Amino acid sequence: MVELVADAADLELRGDQTMFLAQYQNIITPIQVSGPLEEGMPLPAGDSPRAGKPMLVQLFGMIGNAQIGPIYLGYLGTLSLVFGFIAFEIIGLNMLASVGWDPIQFVRQLFWLGLEPPPAQYGLKVLPPLAEGGWWLIAGFFLTISVLLWWVRVYRRARQLEMGTHVAWAFAAAIWLFLVLGFIRPLLMGNFSEAVPFGIFPHLDWTAAFSIRYGNLYYNPFHCLSIVFLYGSVLLFAMHGATILAVGKYGGERELEQITDRGTASERAALFWRWTMGFNATMESVHRWAWWFAILTPITGGIGILLTGTVVDNWYLWGINHGIVSPLPGYPGVVDPAL
Repeated sequence: MVELVADAADLELRGDQTMFLAQYQNIITPIQVSGPLEEGMPLPAGDSPRAGKPMLVQLFGMIGNAQIGPIYLGYLGTLSLVFGFIAFEIIGLNMLASVGWDPIQFVRQLFWLGLEPPPAQYGLKVLPPLAEGGWWLIAGFFLTISVLLWWVRVYRRARQLEMGTHVAWAFAAAIWLFLVLGFIRPLLMGNFSEAVPFGIFPHLDWTAAFSIRYGNLYYNPFHCLSIVFLYGSVLLFAMHGATILAVGKYGGERELEQITDRGTASERAALFWRWTMGFNATMESVHRWAWWFAILTPITGGIGILLTGTVVDNWYLWGINHGIVSPLPGYPGVVDPAL
């Protein structure tokens, strides 16, 4: 165990530890410990073998574990990547076609390019003309299958490693919002034109137009909750990440080994929050707080999107009727723009 030094004058007494300690004291640079490469637990009978020879990459070690590989794909992972690649190719080739197959213009305009859903005139038609939303439906089908297969893979990997399935259900919360935007709400609205286009700026344009069309999404209470959980997630993850980094020199990342010890990273972290905030989460409960805040962001957001247009046509008028919005002075009433 390397003893921490009190000040710079002590460095000359530590010999070859000088460089180690200088790097260790850097707030950005983590210590990278090199050791035998880890092959992982034995796989259950009948599973596909892991692929790739493990290796260490120092750059990756700056943001996580330096070891890359081996990876287990199995038939679920392989199928998921194949379906995802097909969707990616359909979207990309349609974008490339929209600029006359010019690779330079494709790169220049990439953020503005998109693949739009079918026009309203086709309703829920299974396969409209390819150039009028057909490709969007095909790409969406393959992308959805890819995402769902990956969810099953995540769930099965957790079960076979005898882990909890928290990661799978967190992923399912994001999939819920994905399905609401691209499938469930358009189905309830009776029109695939209500779905989100593929593309960066087209997606953002859809969001802005969606909010304006339905009377400002900010007055949607579930949208409000989603933002609360979003900002709350950012705060919780930042607080927890900062705390563990701050006690990293005491081995703060080895949480379970330290919980019952005195003078450890765990106790210092707990004392810090008890002294500054009045109470502290435990090493286990802080992860539950962060997990719930994170998954409730897409869950509440998805509910808000699902209610828009199906139950509430104008969130501004809804907010006035329910006392959320203050009427503007000089305007005794607001006329529903839909009328």
